[in-house]
Amino acid sequence: MKLAVFDCDGTLVDSQANILRAMHSSFSRLGLADPDPHAVRRVVGLSLVEAMQALLPDAPADLHVRLAEDYKLAFQRLRADQQLDPEPLFDGVRELLEELEAGGWMMAVATGKSDRGLKLCLEHHGLEKHFISLQTADRHPSKPHPSMLLQCLTDAGVGADRAFIIGDTVFDIGMGVAAGVTALGVDWGYHDAAELLEAGAAAVARDAADLKALLHG
Repeated sequence: MKLAVFDCDGTLVDSQANILRAMHSSFSRLGLADPDPHAVRRVVGLSLVEAMQALLPDAPADLHVRLAEDYKLAFQRLRADQQLDPEPLFDGVRELLEELEAGGWMMAVATGKSDRGLKLCLEHHGLEKHFISLQTADRHPSKPHPSMLLQCLTDAGVGADRAFIIGDTVFDIGMGVAAGVTALGVDWGYHDAAELLEAGAAAVARDAADLKALLHG
């Protein structure tokens, strides 16, 4: 048996519009100027407090915590007001997951999303049935710490040599390196292919078909 562990934001779904909207809401409520959109995309994948630290490195720690908490509330407010966009699947993702499952692969998710956010995302797309392990920032240290990935290995009952981590950021790749798991990058997300390779990715997929070939290679 082999295990494919997927990141979510920037790998399975394109969530940047909602992330930027929630960031705008939380920063505005605390009287702060909007963060640069490019800077926000750079921190996607980190846990919230770590993301806020990266966006505002000179701010006090209590402000990072307040921003992280208000960001969660911002998502809830936007969802209640029906102001969130659907987070679309990237091209070919659904078909890839179905083909891997049919081929006997086990699959999991390791994401900076919350438990609630991941559940809603997967249920919206009808994907929850594919995954045997769902690991989120609610229960683990921020990527690139390997905790989430190691739990996926435990849940699947496979060794690191039988697993892959697939993600779009250097945080995903770093997590794989730290866990001794082969890391594959995707170039349709939020970090450049060159960065992913420099961080230790074994290869970077151009599209879902390319990713399938890399997994079977």
